[in-house]
Amino acid sequence: MEHERSSCSAQTVLFAFLGGAIAGTIAGILFAPKSGEETRREVKGYARRTEEELIEKAKEARAALDEAIERGKHFAEEKRADVEAAVKAGKEAMKERMEKCCS
Repeated sequence: MEHERSSCSAQTVLFAFLGGAIAGTIAGILFAPKSGEETRREVKGYARRTEEELIEKAKEARAALDEAIERGKHFAEEKRADVEAAVKAGKEAMKERMEKCCS
């Protein structure tokens, strides 16, 4: 008999894992020995801390992005100056050759 291989994609495994984690979290909250009000307070506190951390990380990422953009602009400006100098040197060399050739 031919064996059929059953394979799950990484996306399927990830969704299954996340689904199990969410179900476990919900079950933990529902069966916790704390009151509903206390649990809601803790969840709100966790959400608030997480939001603050995400905002801080976003600010840090924006600062890093701005710095990278500035470094990129500076690099491009330096390279533009190098190219302009090379073009100028090339024109001068060509002019000298033309003067030698035609003289």
